[in-house]
Amino acid sequence: MSVPPFGVGIRAIGRYIPERVVTNDELAARLPTTSAWIHEHIGVETRRMAASDEWSSDLGAHALVDACGQAGITPDQVDLVICGTFTPDLMLPSTAVAIMRKAGMAGGAGFDVNSGGCPGGVFALDVGRRYVQSGEYARVAVVLTDVNSKAFDPEDRTIGVIFGDAAACYLLERTRAGRGVRRVTLRTEPAGYWTAYVAREVRLDADGRPKASAFGENFTTMEGREIRDFVLGTLPKFIESFVRDQGLEVADIDFFALHQANLRLVHGVLDTLGVPLSKTLTNIERIGNTSGASLPLVLREAMDAGRLRAGQRAVLVAFGAGLNYGAALVDWSAPDDFARPAPLHSEIVRPPDRLG
Repeated sequence: MSVPPFGVGIRAIGRYIPERVVTNDELAARLPTTSAWIHEHIGVETRRMAASDEWSSDLGAHALVDACGQAGITPDQVDLVICGTFTPDLMLPSTAVAIMRKAGMAGGAGFDVNSGGCPGGVFALDVGRRYVQSGEYARVAVVLTDVNSKAFDPEDRTIGVIFGDAAACYLLERTRAGRGVRRVTLRTEPAGYWTAYVAREVRLDADGRPKASAFGENFTTMEGREIRDFVLGTLPKFIESFVRDQGLEVADIDFFALHQANLRLVHGVLDTLGVPLSKTLTNIERIGNTSGASLPLVLREAMDAGRLRAGQRAVLVAFGAGLNYGAALVDWSAPDDFARPAPLHSEIVRPPDRLG
């Protein structure tokens, strides 16, 4: 297979964070925990939660539109939409199609990938970059969106204190050779299948009444201790090996973007690697663990703050249910590194269903 004479770069990152802010004190008032415990063990101070009528496609459509605005294009100029989510609006059709509809797209193609929620920041990114790399799609939007809070057991402290809701969108285009996503490595530990999952099950409250999430009898369960042991025991070695496989040393990397699972875990991984915290950025303190969106949201904040600039090397690391984990090496592109692809489909635009 011949190597294409171009790279695949992240031209823009769109985002959408719901308005509702939930504080530790608010959670402590109804769950068996305290604000101090959450701060000490998780590192979260506030998180954002979707409104009752906001679903994954609503958040995702906003993020897609924002990415297009960042790039100076319209959604109808996107050729393919890939949605990474574990909280789809419906079983059928795909959430990607709902996002396209709400963003006003009238052509192109769309489908979903489910890589375990949180790992989507790397797994779905790799799916999207391969479609651009094929030469058949010039512009691909990879939307990571989850309404984590809607899959909560309302009385489960282990889930309720960690997660928030949000969406992000990578806009991928061809870039000049030597720039963009250089390498992606994906891994799965099937023995960790039950460390984090969403399953249909009957749960009763203390009075024997059935519980329900926004998805009915579907609830998220997570084994925090097992995930912590995996992250601190496996990830530093994996990252070090990944970087060295690219002919680099950890010190050669300018910026590390890690999935925001837990502030203590992010710091623990980087401390083990000997990486100063000045080479990363965290947002879990303010918006919680936002699943697959958390990694691109870190990248967007780093770009806006001037912490991630053209020509720098970034390593992106995501992990979560599966156990799935992966890393991407990105040589960050400048605006003039990108070609200007013509859309591959009709440019008829229809008004969105919801976006205002």
